[in-house]
Amino acid sequence: MKIGSIVIRCYEFERMLAFWQEALRYVPREPATRDWVVLRDPEGRGPNLSLDRVLEKRSGKRSRLHLDLYTDDREGEVERLITIGATRYPWRYRPDHDFIVLEDPDGNLFCVVQKAES
Repeated sequence: MKIGSIVIRCYEFERMLAFWQEALRYVPREPATRDWVVLRDPEGRGPNLSLDRVLEKRSGKRSRLHLDLYTDDREGEVERLITIGATRYPWRYRPDHDFIVLEDPDGNLFCVVQKAES
């Protein structure tokens, strides 16, 4: 068994589609409908990321699920993601933290993690 798709339920569907497609450099598996799309890794290495439109903004506690995006250029990727719509999330970092917490256009948290080259 393996992960086929990670689903993000989102209120700002069009903004989320544009953001995650550019952030991950993923492409739609099929053309997006008004409220659903499956984005896939064009190289077939990563799991799909699906977006599912909801009619109300999230309230209350944040989701217990978030993405960790691994990179060997954390600072460069953080700046690129902010340019396309992410925002920095105020987090108390310790000196040994290898990640930066961001929010996507719908307010979902995700981390950009410095991953050493193997």
